[in-house]
Amino acid sequence: MGATVSGSPLSGKTVYFPAMSEAGVRVIASAFRSVGIESEPLPPSDEETMILGGRHSSGEECLPLKVTLGDVLKVLVNGKVSAGRMALFMPTSDGPCRFGQYGPYIKGVLREMGFGEVTVISPTCEDGYSGVGEHADELIRSAWRALIGGELLTKLLLRTRPYETAKGAADAAYREALDDFCAAVESRGKNPKERMERLKGSLARGRKMLHDVPADYSVPRPLVGIVGEIFCRLNTFSNDDVVRKVEEAGGECWISDVSEWLWYTNASHIRMLKRFRRHLTLEMFGAKLKWHFQHKDERELHAVFGDDFRGYEEAHDIREVLELARPYLLPEGTLGEMLLSVAKTVYLHRKGADGVLDINPFSCMNGIVSEAVYPRLSRDCDGLPVRVLYFDGTRADRRYELDIFMDLVRDYAARKRTVRVLPPGMRRPAAASA
Repeated sequence: MGATVSGSPLSGKTVYFPAMSEAGVRVIASAFRSVGIESEPLPPSDEETMILGGRHSSGEECLPLKVTLGDVLKVLVNGKVSAGRMALFMPTSDGPCRFGQYGPYIKGVLREMGFGEVTVISPTCEDGYSGVGEHADELIRSAWRALIGGELLTKLLLRTRPYETAKGAADAAYREALDDFCAAVESRGKNPKERMERLKGSLARGRKMLHDVPADYSVPRPLVGIVGEIFCRLNTFSNDDVVRKVEEAGGECWISDVSEWLWYTNASHIRMLKRFRRHLTLEMFGAKLKWHFQHKDERELHAVFGDDFRGYEEAHDIREVLELARPYLLPEGTLGEMLLSVAKTVYLHRKGADGVLDINPFSCMNGIVSEAVYPRLSRDCDGLPVRVLYFDGTRADRRYELDIFMDLVRDYAARKRTVRVLPPGMRRPAAASA
């Protein structure tokens, strides 16, 4: 069934979303369905993805382009949807990243292959991703609430799974909680306040499901921050499920979420308005109003989880995080994920993290620039272990590399000076002997 919104360019189409993260893609599709737009995640990536993506790219593009293109073509060439009934949600951005060229490139490939009727929706970083059509106001708020809720469930999963005593129990509880939350996001017919209450009720149920997972928190694991290029760090196919491999090596992960990027785009939008002296404009008023309500919704959904994330708090204002990069990269002159990765690494150090992995596609400019400043940053942060990992779609065994990194992480954890705050239920490990 296609979209039911009359008079819209999406009428009669199904919107497909690249699977950046399991929770993110599912809740965003649910948010689109909540306003009458038929939406689906692109199917899980596999070897056919790499074959199709590689066949129709030059090899110089980065991995996320190849994966996204391959997943789109897989839907079309296998006849799951006709080109005239398909829309692809493909955001864009400014800055040095090739991400800004994904939309035009994919359009060109589809046109050459006879799939030119596919609609490519490309809201921009510059407008804070508001260019999604007539339903922007309602949809943006619904999608924001959905995204935050999905990220909170994922954050609790990552806090629970390394400590589970029944293997697979945390993943099972998470899937059930996510199913429940997506149903709450998608359901219609309520005013915004009642819909928020419904979301909070679902999150409360999901929280209980994950709290009921049998787990032993008596020995806290070393905490590893995950930063880097947004698609590669969140898409488990692209990064060979690096978070789970860190857990298998004895660690616990704190991953930078999609919402961090959206806060960054909001801040970039306001910065650009100020740069062009548009302080007293309706556009600036709208940008600040959106900032206010997004913070309000975020706080309200976070409150459902009580003090579950004590010690794992994100900064109240992304601009405070960006300032942490100033000794290494100027926030005013640096754009994109290199700035976020460097700034977030300093932030994670201050929160007591024991190491940081920066995940990037092979040849990614953001990763290359970040890697150049990490030696100095590590020295300034008491020798915090920071490792950049690059992925190109080949399946390499990284267990040895991660084992070495985790040895450095454990060594740092035993001697670090920054005390990590722990949530209820976790006991502080005994001090290491001199």
